[in-house]
Amino acid sequence: MTMDMTAGRRCHHAVSPLHTAQYFAPEPAEEYAALGLSTGSMSYFAGRAAPLGAVGAGTVAAVFYNFSPGHVARFLPAAWSVAAPEAVLAARTRGADRALRRLLGEQICASEEMAEAAALALRAAEDGHVEGRPLYAANAVLPVPGEPHLALWHAATLLREHRGDGHLAALAVAGLSGIEALVLHNATGETVTSAVLRQTRGWSAEQWAAAGDRLRDRGLLDEAGDVTPAGAALRADAEALTDRLDAAPYDRLGPAATARLTELAEGFTRIAREAGAFPARLYGKG
Repeated sequence: MTMDMTAGRRCHHAVSPLHTAQYFAPEPAEEYAALGLSTGSMSYFAGRAAPLGAVGAGTVAAVFYNFSPGHVARFLPAAWSVAAPEAVLAARTRGADRALRRLLGEQICASEEMAEAAALALRAAEDGHVEGRPLYAANAVLPVPGEPHLALWHAATLLREHRGDGHLAALAVAGLSGIEALVLHNATGETVTSAVLRQTRGWSAEQWAAAGDRLRDRGLLDEAGDVTPAGAALRADAEALTDRLDAAPYDRLGPAATARLTELAEGFTRIAREAGAFPARLYGKG
């Protein structure tokens, strides 16, 4: 069978929330706070960048792409004087463990379906390409947790960073800076609000407005701030390129196993959403 080019994207959208839930859950924040890291940006930057080692703000701004470099510099490398990357990684795993047990329940975490999903996701994640993918490559050398729900979380992290690293390359090809990519995405109404994005990414209202003006000058946004047909086409092209760059893990699985992983992960993600993993109030154009 020939793989549908969008099958990997669908699988990613099913699996990735099992990774991203950690950014909204209180448990990881509590674990980071116990190390002395401040809640919010410091914990986020340290937790996500820890696989890279004690890197500085320039590296993180580059590989995270859409954060203000000045905002990153307020927290890194200072975070590493509070907690070493190894300690942060251990806290990240503890937080993920606690969060998933709460969101999914002990029975699901220990289920045969969870073990099956973990095995499939790990098989996919093993075949990612490390070239030009710093976050994927850094996470790929970390040990795989033994418990099935944590093994799936680890694989979800790998698959999310593999696609994410490739997506940044696609954004660069599209000629979108980090803030421009945020403004264009926010205009679709499919991500968190502009207020949340500005706060968490460290961009001022003036910088946000200037990025919107540049997108209007390119014909990607209209005067009302909505995505134009040209903007939609550019986004579609970037997603198609991302699909191609992210094909290897799902080619490794093949169509049937990719569909099965999508089915299992969609079930787990639905349960996590119903448990409040992603607060609805944070989403929209506002």
